[in-house]
Amino acid sequence: IGGMFVPALIYIAINYGNTIALQGWSTPVATDIAFALGVLSLFGRRVPVALKLFLLALAIFDDIGAILIITFFYSNGLSLFWSVIAMLILVTLFLLNRFGIRCLAFYLLLGALLWISLLLAGVHPTLSGVLLALLIPNAHRLESALHPWVVYLIMPLFALINAGFSFYGLTWDTVTGGVTLGIVLGLFFGKQLGVFGFSYLLIKLKAAKLPASTSWFELYGVALLCGIGFTMSLFLGTLSLAGETSCLSGVRLGVMVGSILSGLSGAAVLWFFFARK
Repeated sequence: IGGMFVPALIYIAINYGNTIALQGWSTPVATDIAFALGVLSLFGRRVPVALKLFLLALAIFDDIGAILIITFFYSNGLSLFWSVIAMLILVTLFLLNRFGIRCLAFYLLLGALLWISLLLAGVHPTLSGVLLALLIPNAHRLESALHPWVVYLIMPLFALINAGFSFYGLTWDTVTGGVTLGIVLGLFFGKQLGVFGFSYLLIKLKAAKLPASTSWFELYGVALLCGIGFTMSLFLGTLSLAGETSCLSGVRLGVMVGSILSGLSGAAVLWFFFARK
């Protein structure tokens, strides 16, 4: 929660009064699970398992939070008819799961219909993936089958399409503008303050425990890595500021700079700590 709340607060504070730029408040709340874990995995077995689980759990929660933001803030006027259809499909999926039906074809067909129903209902269809995943029995089998496609095709394609890598129209005003600064500061400072600060507070209040075999220094390094927003931040930014072409180059620049700063800083902190052990 801290890792989502603080970056959004920083972005809002910087862009307060600019109604167009404020639409992009959700851009720095996301953590790119693949890239953050990828950087952490560079240190191999030196990373405590509990610390990997901490980052994985946080990033998954972050992604769910991002999907909920999309659902509630970026969905268009709801259609009652298609919402009912979507609910009926969900009930059918639940019953198939409840009675032990294992045929993946049924789930995938209903999943496609759920995606269409949510789209027509005015709810962002990203939510259908999460709901379907919760209801597929033995989902790890499907996950294993899809893994090569996701890693080598879908993720790179998703990243490139959302990044665009076109800074057409980029000016000094864009570089110093509220959208760019809000995202950079939100990802780099907001994430580390939110994740590490809230974790520190809860641990000191004995509401949580420091991950096993982990130091505060390592936890801080991981908090820095949480500022790698990349694909999810680009997705949220382009979605929230769709049509505002003057802001989109700022979104791309801000996400790139904020993610690179976070990734390099997190890697440097962890390398320094592990080198001394």
